[in-house]
Amino acid sequence: MIQDIYPHTFSNVFVAISQIKDNDYVFHFKENNLLLKQTGQNFELPQRKELYDPSLQGGTFLFTLNEVRCFLVWDCTPPTGVQLVYHEISFFRTIAQKEIAWASIVAYQLMDWYAQNKYCGRCGRETVLKNDERAISCPACQTTVYPKISPAVIVAILCNDKILLASGVNFRSNFYSLVAGYADIGESLEDAVAREVKEEVGLNIRNIRYYKSQPWPFSGSMMIGYIADADDTQSINIDKKEISDAAWYTRDNLPNHPTTISIAGEMIEKFKAGSLV
Repeated sequence: MIQDIYPHTFSNVFVAISQIKDNDYVFHFKENNLLLKQTGQNFELPQRKELYDPSLQGGTFLFTLNEVRCFLVWDCTPPTGVQLVYHEISFFRTIAQKEIAWASIVAYQLMDWYAQNKYCGRCGRETVLKNDERAISCPACQTTVYPKISPAVIVAILCNDKILLASGVNFRSNFYSLVAGYADIGESLEDAVAREVKEEVGLNIRNIRYYKSQPWPFSGSMMIGYIADADDTQSINIDKKEISDAAWYTRDNLPNHPTTISIAGEMIEKFKAGSLV
């Protein structure tokens, strides 16, 4: 999956620093576009020394990648005539360098969180960054805000040698995935699995069991994967507001589906190989 970047290393341990050194990596977004260094089909994260912007002194510490510090900078003027280009953030789905894809979407999540909390949601005053942890605080009412993670469940529904796949209303043509949805207030993850399946495809499921989890920074989610069993004699009744089609598929007849950068793609590929139980 996309977070599996070995032998590269990623650490989200917070460090209270803002001074950027020449060899530190710099993340600069222009709306949904990230500044990258590109040579042919290869990408690199730009370093501070490659921006040639004398006004760029400090930034917001993000994390370390391969033990190199990474910073978010809000304002900079990229130099002309060098190989620095903006790429729409969806590039993470196709780039061969997984470590850059992973670092980029985590940086995007943090950038979005900082931008959404520039002002206090309780009293409206401008907020400040805490210097002892990754958090935003309000100097007026002392409200503290931490990065928000939304739990979402995703489930592979099995019946003998078949898997239930669904196509969302916003999916491209002939593209299918697993049933998924966000956990609601006051329900367990297992309850959320049963509810989402019933709401989206009308099936009753049983034997709900945990698979594994995957952080998905692009939507600020934590995807919690499950496997469940269902009787394929039940009628499939889709929620047309969410799902355009759903059906049972065998291992040798799978439609287009996500790649293994996502937990959905990994589970579907394990079903195809006969190792999802």
